[in-house]
Amino acid sequence: MGFEIPVEKSSGKIAEVTIGATSEQGGSRSSTITIGGSTALPFLFFEGEHPNRPALAMEVFDKVPAKYPGPLLDYYADVIDKPADMAKKCVEQFGAELISVRLDGTHPEKGDRSADEAADVVKQVLESVKVPLIITGHSHYEKNNAVMKKICEVTAGENCLINYVETDNYKTIAAACMAYNHCIVAQTPIDVNMAKQLNILLADMNFPQEKIMIDPLTGALGYGLEYTYSIMERIRIDGLAGDPMLAFPMLINPGYESARVKEVRVSEEDYPDWGDMESRSAYWETATAMSLLSAGSELIVMYHPGAMEAVRKNINELYGAESGN
Repeated sequence: MGFEIPVEKSSGKIAEVTIGATSEQGGSRSSTITIGGSTALPFLFFEGEHPNRPALAMEVFDKVPAKYPGPLLDYYADVIDKPADMAKKCVEQFGAELISVRLDGTHPEKGDRSADEAADVVKQVLESVKVPLIITGHSHYEKNNAVMKKICEVTAGENCLINYVETDNYKTIAAACMAYNHCIVAQTPIDVNMAKQLNILLADMNFPQEKIMIDPLTGALGYGLEYTYSIMERIRIDGLAGDPMLAFPMLINPGYESARVKEVRVSEEDYPDWGDMESRSAYWETATAMSLLSAGSELIVMYHPGAMEAVRKNINELYGAESGN
């Protein structure tokens, strides 16, 4: 007896967001990245369209992170304090499609660097690589507002992804993004209703819906991953069911989250049964990234080159199988 796989068709569609701008579009990037556009749950090619593959970014820093896993320093020791050089390495050696510039050094308790200093770092990265940029801030509202306003101004025309705004701090940065034509990340703490509400608030400002991404906040493997997965899945199902305020592509940060967990950072001498740190670091980030891709993420920010390659290979195999390649 034959078996026919049940097919569910969605009434909604995830919005498409394009990041970056070429010279013809008023920017200086060599190409742009478009994400989103799906009409079915992740990788279910038989139920709908998935016109754009998930995109892979890597992250550089304006200040060397205080707690950075040893295995990653083996890859970046010569450039970890040089964001422009590190960005170039991530693109040319590890195949990053976008670069995230994390500006933690502007936080008042982590260096209190000025908005002008942050702008100089971003301009150096823009000159070093030609891929689209993500500009990642922090949660100190007053300082982050000042920094991101300056960043939006000096990168006018580049169509960067400004990461991120929250429900209690969105108006200033959203207005700057609209004034200088940038995309935005709407971040909420693992809650479907809060994610929807922030998108409604942005819509009330007439923020272009084709320039919004969702960051539902995530945990790494072993640190709330299951709950994160369920929230992302609900967001995606509701978006595909026709809710326009949840039909946005999602960004996640498996590199940042995995680099903070004990299992990645502790030494082999202290925990010999856990295996070598290099493999452990790559596996933890890979498992986190692939899980959240399956939950609906379209843009992931990676740290470990080995994990980056593994995730890229898995994506290519899934899309290649669908296309017959």
